[in-house]
Amino acid sequence: MSFTIARESPWGPLRVVDAHVHFFSHKFFELLCAQKPGLTLADVQAKTNWVMPPADAKMFAAEWARELDKHGVPGAAVMASLPGDQASVLEAAAAYPDRLLPYAMVNPKLWNAEAMSGVRVACLFPAMHGYSIQDDAVRPVFEWAEQAKRAVFIHCGTLSVGVRDKLGLPSLFDLRYSNPIDVQLVARRHPKVPIVIPHFGAGFFREALMLAEQNANIFLDTSSSNKWMRYQEANLDLRHVFRKALEVVGPKRLLFGTDSSFFPRGWHFQIFEEQAKALYEVGVHGEDARGIFGENLLRIFAA
Repeated sequence: MSFTIARESPWGPLRVVDAHVHFFSHKFFELLCAQKPGLTLADVQAKTNWVMPPADAKMFAAEWARELDKHGVPGAAVMASLPGDQASVLEAAAAYPDRLLPYAMVNPKLWNAEAMSGVRVACLFPAMHGYSIQDDAVRPVFEWAEQAKRAVFIHCGTLSVGVRDKLGLPSLFDLRYSNPIDVQLVARRHPKVPIVIPHFGAGFFREALMLAEQNANIFLDTSSSNKWMRYQEANLDLRHVFRKALEVVGPKRLLFGTDSSFFPRGWHFQIFEEQAKALYEVGVHGEDARGIFGENLLRIFAA
């Protein structure tokens, strides 16, 4: 990916590549509606006050490209946020190959390697789909990643999906499958597969740090508001979180993300501002900032 635009930051112009953007496509909302009899796209719009995306994924990709331009953000990883929506992010990335990286949520119990052709990262949500990351069903996902030189994203910790609450859809998530420690053996079996743990472990910060310290293929994504800090005994804030993550993991395995998703909010620039401020205040230098805010993510896919 080569970029000609950059976002202003405390370190000067910064080429930001957001590692965590949900691509809430038209197909995504169709799949959601199919989970509740009688639910329509008009209902979704009325209950959320969101702008519904166009049916054409390439047109929606163009909206995201304009939104990123507005904020001086050169690129982003866009995630198909329900299994079965891989085609949407693949079309988006085909339209903007120098700007958008296609990620896709998958349920390994329904694994289909052919549908993942062109996808750069398989996103696993064990608590959502009710399996242990050590289950045999997960092995083909990591074999695919190893053979195709792809990465795997594993959501750990607390999990809430706001749009499901808005639409009255059940969220029967099983947090027994959310501990980053469960990833240890999988990471050891596949040391060449980059594994991304989002939200600093989303409440399992200590465990995520333990996992990352012992496995060089573990990356932590910094995305979202990180409200999980409320669960910690210590009075954590972003500065403490970044300071500890830098101390244990180092700057080369941190990936900036926003967890942006819907319109009209668009790209969640406040997350960038909060995280840039925290990193600057803990003394991160320009080279490390450039890595965290984009270069580390691009390095994963450089091979």
